[in-house]
Amino acid sequence: MDFDDLLLKTNELLNRFPDVLAKYQNRFRYILVDEYQDTNHSQYLIVRALSDRFQNICVVGDDAQSIYAFRGANINNILNFQKDYENVQTYRLEQNYRSTKNIVEAANSIIEKNKTKLDKVVWTANDDGPKIKVHRSMTDGEEGRFVAGEIWEQKMQNQLDNGNFAILYRTNAQSRAMEDALRKRDIPYRIYGGLSFYQRKEIKDVLCYLRLILNPKDEEALIRVINYPARGIGDTTIEKLTVAANHYKRSIFEIMQHIDKIDLKLNSGTRNKLQDFVTMIQSFQVINENHDAFYIAEHVTKKTGLVQELKKDATPEGIARIENIEELLNGIKDFTEGQKEIDGARGSLGEFMEDVALATDLDKDTGDDDRVALMTIHLAKGLEFPYVFVVGMEEDLFPSAMSMSTRSELEEERRLFYVALTRAENQAYLTYAQSRYRWGKLTDSEPSRFIDEINGEFLEYLTGQESNYRFKPMIDNDIFGDVDKSKLRLAKPVGGTPPKYITDNHPKPDMNIRKLKPVSSKSGANLFDSNLTVGNIVMHERFGQGQVISLEGAGADKKAEIKFDVGGIKKLLLRFAKLDIIG
Repeated sequence: MDFDDLLLKTNELLNRFPDVLAKYQNRFRYILVDEYQDTNHSQYLIVRALSDRFQNICVVGDDAQSIYAFRGANINNILNFQKDYENVQTYRLEQNYRSTKNIVEAANSIIEKNKTKLDKVVWTANDDGPKIKVHRSMTDGEEGRFVAGEIWEQKMQNQLDNGNFAILYRTNAQSRAMEDALRKRDIPYRIYGGLSFYQRKEIKDVLCYLRLILNPKDEEALIRVINYPARGIGDTTIEKLTVAANHYKRSIFEIMQHIDKIDLKLNSGTRNKLQDFVTMIQSFQVINENHDAFYIAEHVTKKTGLVQELKKDATPEGIARIENIEELLNGIKDFTEGQKEIDGARGSLGEFMEDVALATDLDKDTGDDDRVALMTIHLAKGLEFPYVFVVGMEEDLFPSAMSMSTRSELEEERRLFYVALTRAENQAYLTYAQSRYRWGKLTDSEPSRFIDEINGEFLEYLTGQESNYRFKPMIDNDIFGDVDKSKLRLAKPVGGTPPKYITDNHPKPDMNIRKLKPVSSKSGANLFDSNLTVGNIVMHERFGQGQVISLEGAGADKKAEIKFDVGGIKKLLLRFAKLDIIG
């Protein structure tokens, strides 16, 4: 029996056998239930039955941290406790010992927007602390680079360990941009409650197809995907192919290419399936010759049926796997765009797979426990960190697009944000991107309503004021279809009739339209006319820190050969390279 069965059978036992119920009522005369806000209906019935005789029951919980409705948790259990029992006494434990006043007050200003709640006022005797920092990035890749850069800066300035930092996100797929950025900065991290992005099954499946395109003799990759999605090529067939490959001193793929000339006692249907697989891989190789890594990766996910296979699983886990594949394509698109900076690079599949090989090497656990923590907000409940980054603060991402159909769902998303914010002891960051790749297409994103709901006196905007105009994000129901341009609309200005979720608890800033500053010789792109010299230490937003080892060319053709701490030597076109000279 699983856990649900244990609850079900316990309920049946207590309901059907009064003598058994009486026995346990007498045995358990005093009952204490912790985390009562997370109990489901079955647990509620068991507690009611056991406590019914003596009514000596104490429950502890925080309705503001009820975030497990998707597991069956029922917030009404704690909300209605005073109605279920007579002579109830309530003790409000309202002092927060963890966070600064700014964080506590900001969290209070958020949770007060919920209608379904118990009345309480959380307070702290701690110092005011710094304001919550809000950062806007242009893209999700830039968001990851900001977070990694801020961690690096705080570590250097304040002599902090990696374990002081946590990055919290709404969905597991968001870890990819964070992981890539941390690797470039050579900052060790650990994924809690799951695998590193490139170690997840669905990601390995796609990468194995891509490995086969570059090297059909990669037998580990071939055996992994030859029958996934299912093609009717069973284990017995694979065993026969393996034996034949060993006998003829050829690869399995070569045996498959000449399957009609080798008698393996296979029926015609199986031979046709093997030939179809070979033809598919060869067609991918032809396409790969003239296209970049993103084009071929997107083509592979369509033609192999990988996503269609995952869409059959409508569970949260199945949806998460699709999101991971989407995020892989987003990462490949970001990579191909970034390769334009490198002299001679074209964003090919081979270049991307080299980059992934480096990433997976860095995933290996070195035994060092001092690492930045990456986890979903659900997993972070009960934990605390001096510095917390809540990333992806965008509409349809947080709050989730799948959790906004009813008020109760939206209120649970708000409670989830309350939990995320109160994980921070000293400093909290809220970050979001103005545009985010979705299946490789750059779409406009809208800042989360939760940022607006925080009292403005507790916020510090790191990238200027927020815009008075908002774009409604493009939502593409068919993940492989074209974007419906009719769904793109300019929302009403904040100065006019505001959307319902925009609150008036703080004044709205002015339009965030700034003139571009002239590029200095010390920072930013277009360094071809700067005083960059051999020996300079530079910081690149994608490759991290490195040292200039040579310069060549002049003007718009000027190039720098840079040895990066992570990623080796790269030759960059300075008119495109986004570099900061730091030494």
